[in-house]
Amino acid sequence: MTQNTPNSESHEPETIPLQKTPETESVTPPAIPAATAEKKEQEQKQGKTPPVSQRLTSLDAYRGFVMLAMASGGLYIANAVRNSPEILQQYDGTQWESSWKYLWQTLSYQLSHVEWTGAGFWDLIQPSFMFMVGVSMPFSVRKRKQKGDSTLRIWGHAIFRSVLLVALGVFLSSRSGPHTNFTFANVLCQIGLGYLVVFFYVNRSFVTQLIGVVTILGGYWFFFYQYMPAEAELTAVKNYLTEVKHLDESEWTQFSGFGEPWNKHTNAAASVDRRLLNQFPRYEEPYQEQKFWVNHGGYQTLNFIPSIATMLFGLMAGQLLMSNRLDKMKVKWLLQAGLICFVISMLLDTSIWPVNIAQWEWHLVPIVKRIWSPGWAIFSAGWAFWFLAVFFWVIDVKGYKKWAFPFVVVGMNSIAMYIMAQLIRPWIQKSLEMHLTTVDKMTGWSVAGSLFSSDCPYAPIAVSATVLFVLWLICLWMYLQRIFIKI
Repeated sequence: MTQNTPNSESHEPETIPLQKTPETESVTPPAIPAATAEKKEQEQKQGKTPPVSQRLTSLDAYRGFVMLAMASGGLYIANAVRNSPEILQQYDGTQWESSWKYLWQTLSYQLSHVEWTGAGFWDLIQPSFMFMVGVSMPFSVRKRKQKGDSTLRIWGHAIFRSVLLVALGVFLSSRSGPHTNFTFANVLCQIGLGYLVVFFYVNRSFVTQLIGVVTILGGYWFFFYQYMPAEAELTAVKNYLTEVKHLDESEWTQFSGFGEPWNKHTNAAASVDRRLLNQFPRYEEPYQEQKFWVNHGGYQTLNFIPSIATMLFGLMAGQLLMSNRLDKMKVKWLLQAGLICFVISMLLDTSIWPVNIAQWEWHLVPIVKRIWSPGWAIFSAGWAFWFLAVFFWVIDVKGYKKWAFPFVVVGMNSIAMYIMAQLIRPWIQKSLEMHLTTVDKMTGWSVAGSLFSSDCPYAPIAVSATVLFVLWLICLWMYLQRIFIKI
């Protein structure tokens, strides 16, 4: 992990400056030949982007948007709606009743994970983050080659990054408990486990990358489809869920028939975790001489395999953006790629359709984010392609960059934002309450009393937004000080 500061001797990081940096001396630029100038002017008129090394603002903005959403925790809206029914009832008996309830129910759905199949906005955050890892790879490799790094050195850094991401993921998952929590389902571990495979495909042809995607997703689909749990294991899992977790059969019967291999806790990846994770020290109470039985959310270690396809989709997009194609063609390709992903995923699973059609229901490849099914990898990539197309078109093609600055600030310190959101959110909230209470006592105000009120159902939302703003201010300070945490 490295850090660039104003006093470091390393190359200055590529940033989006707030203002023009003053020059210490006047340098007269060399004269540009008339033919070259005419060629450049013609390319600009055609909307053609030359293969220059400057940073694309849209990539930082999209990454920052994703990280802000991740750090927000959904602004606690879903929990507030669930724990405070008076929010939905506020306008009962008025003309606004149905609209008000629809608004908050929609926000609650979009800012929380779906139970199993389907998708909301909140489910798209992790695949967008992983997609952007792939987008950034070719730019990173090109920059290192321009600095003179050898292929061996570049691969060595990739290996270091992969190991560090897994270690950091385990560390962040061990914030509570008597000892290390060996789990590998969080986003950093998933990126780290699949990173080197994706890195292998950098600067390969589109066909080679596409063959990789098809092979990975097709093989993973068959791995699930052919799996038949042993009767003894299946009975033990069901007994554990009913006797220890006090859950009914709806916990493991999401699909029947062709889609049954993708049910929660009884799928192939869940079986692998029961063998793998019990090899590590664990602090759960043992049941039938075994400590780990299920991941409560259904997330599995082997999710990193189809996640490789998600990052490969991003790699394809990154190499497209680096190419000499016309900007409008880049946008067109991104939009078409997203549309193809949507069509394919909807043909594979009707559960993602926006409307239900009688007699039209099948689950050839169920779209399930929690086990990163092949259908989910394709469907979520469709949204990632479209998000990237919009950010690239608005910011880098049309030139509307100022509005994206709050996102860029976070996007250039995405790892720092992720770690802060994981580690210091509770401390920030506690500190705000303590110091604002002191201010209230000194001034007679009631800022803390209002913000942290137990009587106001909207208070948790306001607190969450305030904590997010503090995290953003830290990123802003780091940006202004030109401190960028990198792995």
